[in-house]
Parts: sequence; structure tokens; C-alpha cells
Amino acid sequence: MIAKTGVPPIKSQGIKTKLVPWIKSIVPSDFTGVWIEPFMGTGAVAFNVAPQRAILCDANPHLINFYSGIASGEITPEVVKEYLIREGELLLSKGEDHYYFIRDRFNSEHSPLDFLFVNRAGFNGMIRFNRKGGFNIPFCKKPQRFAQAYITKITNQVDWACKIIKTKEFVFKHQDFNKTISEASPSDIIYCDPPYIGRHVDYYNGWDDSHERELFDRLSDFEGKFILSTWHHNDYRENEYIKTIWSKHSVLTREHFYHVGGKETNRNPVIEALVTNFNAISIERKKESPIQYSLFETQAKYGAA
Repeated sequence: MIAKTGVPPIKSQGIKTKLVPWIKSIVPSDFTGVWIEPFMGTGAVAFNVAPQRAILCDANPHLINFYSGIASGEITPEVVKEYLIREGELLLSKGEDHYYFIRDRFNSEHSPLDFLFVNRAGFNGMIRFNRKGGFNIPFCKKPQRFAQAYITKITNQVDWACKIIKTKEFVFKHQDFNKTISEASPSDIIYCDPPYIGRHVDYYNGWDDSHERELFDRLSDFEGKFILSTWHHNDYRENEYIKTIWSKHSVLTREHFYHVGGKETNRNPVIEALVTNFNAISIERKKESPIQYSLFETQAKYGAA
């Protein structure tokens, strides 16, 4: 039976759902170690790769709190459905004022359920925080956002994540990527999906040149295997870090189109890259996903900068 790509309940800019089959295709078939993610984000990659053991980390505590709530049984499909029905009715009757009420409550109390609400009712499904750590995405201008069909969709996504977490050995940690990488062993695979340098920089606590180079140093020193997601180029410019640092390793490329983002300029085609420190050969089965990739898959190598 051909597996379909699952969609997690949390959305974000740069989510890897449509790239999951490609990422899965280069994971060595004999891998039996721990799958480690220093930047788990929405969990899309880890839940679809579905290894037996995983350590999933992020510097954003709200992502970790949400999935830790599922792991502990505090958050269930039934709890989510009841919550969204209640808050959806209030949103319909009060309009966007209720969204901002929930957003203020989340920024004060940090409820995982309120995080789900503002994530799914905020503009374009984006996750963004100000310098004080406050979620600051505006309302999506759809008072009927949580109609029955949408609530059912989100509830099913929670149920999917819940079943995976309960049948696997998944550990969720709120910690810095350096600490996460230092805890990995040579038998593990580290999958990194950091903020895209020069593109998606609205990370919970920032991402700049020093972070990108620090990550490069940590992964280059790692004795096990790693896979890094980043961008290669688009119609306007190239990712200079591919040429200056990441070209030390193997680089696979593929075209992708992002639909989530606050600006039209962020919704253009982009050539995605997977950087690895091993000979990664894609054995993707095209029927595994209804998503059709349109350009190419090549191995790109550059000379020294």
C-alpha cells in the first residue's frame, strides 16, 4: 500500500509537507538509529518519516508544548474538537475581536490550544513573534473560519499526529540546536530545517549569518549522517551560503512552490536544496504523493568561493 503524505495540525511558512516524499526517499533503508530534529517546526517531516525513535526539538516553546500536550494525553482529538467548536462559535458572533482576545490570552497564558487557534485563524497560517515573544500575526478576516468541515479537518490532523506519537518513541524538547546536535550519536540521523537564511527569518529568536555558520560547523563535525533543508535559488537571486559553505557537502535540488506567506514575493517558485554528508540517491516513488514536481532533481557542486 502506497502511503500518502500526512498534514500536521500546526501550519507555518516554509512547511515541508509537499517535500516529504523527496526527503523520505534519501533516508537510508538500513537506518535504525534515532531521528533527531533540532528544528522540528510543525513536525511534518518527523511524523511522515515516522521512525521508531525520534528526538524532536525547537527553540520555540509553543511548538514543543503543543506536541508534548499530545504526547501526555492532555491534548486529544476530542479536546481539540470541543475547543474549536466553542471558540469558533464565539468568533462567528464577535468577529475579529474574539481572535484578538484569544491572541492576547495566548500571549499571556501560553495555552497550547490557544496556540492552535491563532495559528489556524491567523493571516496565511503564519507563525511570527515580536521581540518580546508575543505572537503578532493579524486575523485572517474570516469570521466563519471554524466551520464544521474545517474543525473536522484539524481534528483529523490531530488524530493522525496522536496515533504516530503514541505508537512511536518520540521525545519533545525545548532547547537550542547546539545542544540537540551535541546529544546525537554516530548511529543517528540529524534532519535540520532551520529558518531559510535570507528568506524566512521571522524565527522565534532570530536567525542570521552567525547562526548559519555555526550550524554548518556543528553538522560538518558530526560523525553520523545529516540532512539539511535549505533554498538554492529563485528567479531573483541565489543562496550565497550554498556556494560559500554548504558546497563542501553533497547538494540535491528540486523546484518547489510555496503557498504560505505574507507577501506575494514569497509565493514564487524556488529551487529547494537538500544538503547531506553522505551519498544520497533519491529513490522516490512518484505515486507516493499526488504532488507532482515539475523541473528537475540534480546534484549540484560548486567550487570554493
